[in-house]
Amino acid sequence: MKPIVAIVGRPNVGKSTLFNRITGNRDALVDDMPGVTRDRHYQDAVWQDVEFTLVDTGGFTEGDRDAFAGMISNQVKQAIADADAVIFVLDGKTGVSPFDNDILSILRKVTKPVFYAVNKTDGVEKEDILFDFYSLGIEKLYPVSGEHGYGVPDFLDDLIVDLPKLDDSKPEEMISLAVVGRPNVGKSSLINRVLGEKRMLVSDVPGTTRDAIDSVFNIKNRSYLLIDTAGIRRKKSVKAKLEKISIIKSLRSLDRCDVALILLDADAGITDQDIKVAGYAYERGCGCIFLLNKWDIVEKDNKTAKIYYENLSMQAKYMSFAPIMTVSALTGLRVRKIFNMVDEVYKQYSFRLGTGQINRIIQKATEKTEPSLHKGKRIKFYYASQVSSQPPTFVCFVNYPEAIHFSYKRYLVNQIRQAASFDKTPVRLIFRQRTGRMEFGKKKRTIKKNKR
Repeated sequence: MKPIVAIVGRPNVGKSTLFNRITGNRDALVDDMPGVTRDRHYQDAVWQDVEFTLVDTGGFTEGDRDAFAGMISNQVKQAIADADAVIFVLDGKTGVSPFDNDILSILRKVTKPVFYAVNKTDGVEKEDILFDFYSLGIEKLYPVSGEHGYGVPDFLDDLIVDLPKLDDSKPEEMISLAVVGRPNVGKSSLINRVLGEKRMLVSDVPGTTRDAIDSVFNIKNRSYLLIDTAGIRRKKSVKAKLEKISIIKSLRSLDRCDVALILLDADAGITDQDIKVAGYAYERGCGCIFLLNKWDIVEKDNKTAKIYYENLSMQAKYMSFAPIMTVSALTGLRVRKIFNMVDEVYKQYSFRLGTGQINRIIQKATEKTEPSLHKGKRIKFYYASQVSSQPPTFVCFVNYPEAIHFSYKRYLVNQIRQAASFDKTPVRLIFRQRTGRMEFGKKKRTIKKNKR
């Protein structure tokens, strides 16, 4: 496992900016508003061929009036406990703060390496500010600028020296799962239940989760990457700039996941926005599982689950392949069984058919039901091949690709599903123009010349 480095500090000292500088991207949200980062945010980084995982944390403020301050402080303490090294970020512009002493009192009790970075030191001429911070009793201070990069290379050179060596054993295949849904359906609660700890902030206030947060979970010799995401609201309900960015990041999380766990609030019922969120996952080609959460508080009888399934299937007809499960993040009802279903979906999602097999399926389907004529001419199918998996994607070469009706395309997809047992994965079918190839089922004619 890669060594873990936690970044801690009071609000608005530039932790996320330094995080982005070290990781080489802009995954952590950055804003002038204090308290933007609430959850722990994980991202892999590499310096001088040394790999490590960097953890961005919320601003540590024991006496803050923010409703989330207590939970954020617990998150910071947990991040420190989990880390192999800690970066304590200080603000070189505002100077020493009483909150810095609060964090120092915690860090002095840890035995792991702690690095003290005075951020917003934009050049040599600004290094005089370091003298103020020596009053904290710190022996080694690093002047850095997360925004401009000043001092960061020298700082990282020292950091990697004290990190534990990376285990060179080959990691097993990991399945990426994005937990998505509209706000306040229980996404963070579900991940906390799976992980067995309160790693994600949970509140009745919609929008508590702002970043897309990654966590690794292992069960039955299989590793899963769990991605908690911000709730996706209707566009007209999204006004704050920060929330718009969070939603964009949630959608990007779907681009890098294998299976989307689409969480719905069963107690509140299925909404149009639930179907909208499911559509985002479908458009990105994710494997999908519907999870009807809060099933423990739903008033039900022996027909309730069937009614929910029928209503959901009716509203999301295009996702008939997606399994549906009833769960409760609060009580743990069927939570572990989610991963059995994930394994089934992922197996189909990653499967590849042989060229001969897919050609036989298409040939049999077109012989059973021929496509309609195009301007009086017959549509001919020449050849088919699977071009990729995740999801299974097939290309059929035909003479008039634009003439194939969507209903016939749907018919062919259903035939592939039935023949290849693709009942739990999206299937993509693409038509391309090709001429000069032999049509399915047609034998080449030979002409014998008369001998003289």
